[in-house]
Formats: sequence, structure tokens, C-alpha cells
Amino acid sequence: MAVNGGATGVVVFESVGSLADGPWIYAVVALSVLLDVFVPVLPSGVLVIASGTAAAAGSGAATGQVPHGVPDLLVLIICATTASVLGDLVAYRLAWRGGERLDRAIARSRRLTSAQERLGDALARGGGALVVLARFAPAGRSVVSFCAGAAHRRARDFVPWSALAGLSWAGYSVALGYYGAQWLGATWLATGVSLAALFGAGAAAGYLMRRRPAS
Repeated sequence: MAVNGGATGVVVFESVGSLADGPWIYAVVALSVLLDVFVPVLPSGVLVIASGTAAAAGSGAATGQVPHGVPDLLVLIICATTASVLGDLVAYRLAWRGGERLDRAIARSRRLTSAQERLGDALARGGGALVVLARFAPAGRSVVSFCAGAAHRRARDFVPWSALAGLSWAGYSVALGYYGAQWLGATWLATGVSLAALFGAGAAAGYLMRRRPAS
């Protein structure tokens, strides 16, 4: 999860208003989500939530009208999910080909080494809940994608969980923006509450990842 507050959030939210009237919003969301596996400080979470809020405002959901904008929300979720999986795959393949230099870099970091071991254990047992949790944790997506590639884990063990993680994150983020606007109106309060919920999910995911046994 890559979210950033302050002035960046203000600029992003104001920009979404002008982009939401055209198809460019989908391209901007997809590009942001695709790249934040490499640059975790990109405000992709802010952008997805703000897009959901804008869609709710445009559909009349914020005033209790029939939500005609739901198909747009589905497209938004599909764009964010697809971009998330593609970004994970690019990072995974780069790490796979990284060779000894990347292995040495991971070995120098206790956090990365531990994450690589836990991820390997999880995938070997046929469970990838760690991949889904990591998608919500700050920089967790980057750590998991690079570690999976560096450890040469099979793509068929990693990609399905990456897809589930991307869909869960995208659906949750869009829903926060949409229902926040529906319940509180398309206001800064709705956006702030939605962002707080996204940060809360990230904090909870990080806590659960640290609590998972290494065995």
C-alpha cells in the first residue's frame, strides 16, 4: 500500500476532479498502481479512494440517487487490480534475474531475509495469505514481490495470490471512497475517514505479518 498525506494528497484529490470526467482517470490510476511497487511513496491509495469518491459524486450516490456509476467503479477496480498484478510480475521477474547481487542485498537486510523465508514457507505450504496481507502493509507489496522472485518461487504459486491481493486491495480502496461519499457526502471529511480506514488496514496487516510464526 502506498499512500502519502499532506500536500501530495491535496494535489491528488484536486487533480482527480478534472480527470474523473474522462477516461484519463483509469490510465492515471493504472500507472500509479503499477509503479508504486518500485516507488512505494506514490499516493496510489489516495488516488484510488479519491476516484471512488468522484465516481460516487458523479453517479448521485452521495445524494441517495440510483448509483448509475457502478459500472465505472467496476472498471476502476479492474484497472487497479490488473495494474497491481502487472507491477508485481515485473518486480518478480526483475528479482528472478537479479542474480547474486540481489541475493547479497537481501542477505544484508534482516527484514528482507525474514520476509523471504516466511514467504517461501507460506507458498510451499500452498497458502499465500501473507501475500494478501502484504498488499495492504506499507511497502509490503514491494518486499513480497522482490523476495518471491529472488527466491525463485514458481509463478503459479505466486501469481494467483498476487491477483487475489490486488483485487482485495482495489475493491477495498474503491469501496472506501464510494461508500464514504455515499454516507458522508463527497467532502474532505469523507475522504479523510476513507484514508484513515486504509491506513488502519495497513497497520493491521503489518501487525499480523509480524505476528505470523516463521515456521
